[in-house]
Amino acid sequence: MSPIVKLPAAAALLAALVVPAQANQFEFKAAPQTDLNRIYRIDRVTGEVGACQYGLKEGTIGVTFCYPAGEGAGPQKPGEYGLVASHHQKEAGVFRVNYRSGEMSVCYVFNDQVVCTPQATSAAPAAGEGAEQPAGGESGQRGSGAR
Repeated sequence: MSPIVKLPAAAALLAALVVPAQANQFEFKAAPQTDLNRIYRIDRVTGEVGACQYGLKEGTIGVTFCYPAGEGAGPQKPGEYGLVASHHQKEAGVFRVNYRSGEMSVCYVFNDQVVCTPQATSAAPAAGEGAEQPAGGESGQRGSGAR
């Protein structure tokens, strides 16, 4: 077999290996809110988050409304990102997690864009750094009445 015939075969094999990797670039997660039909999308490498939902429009079968990445939802430092939905029935947002660094942020739709809080981690602060406490007391629990 001549080297010219081997080159197209090698290129085809390389293309077959690359295509499946691209197919897994995005992850999708439904918002946990039970009366909301919103789906979030994340780029697993860049962490960029967007969302879409179904909407009614008179004279049609409906439309897909999509919300682009806004403040904090754009590309982040390269990592291994995913989406996690809480089990809270009235929560319209999802958590963006970085599986490599352990950082998390909350993403939700606000003013026709997806926005995300700054990434944070629950790791203990380094020596000399102060730990911020969430609103609602030291435990971060709200509305339970008992501590």
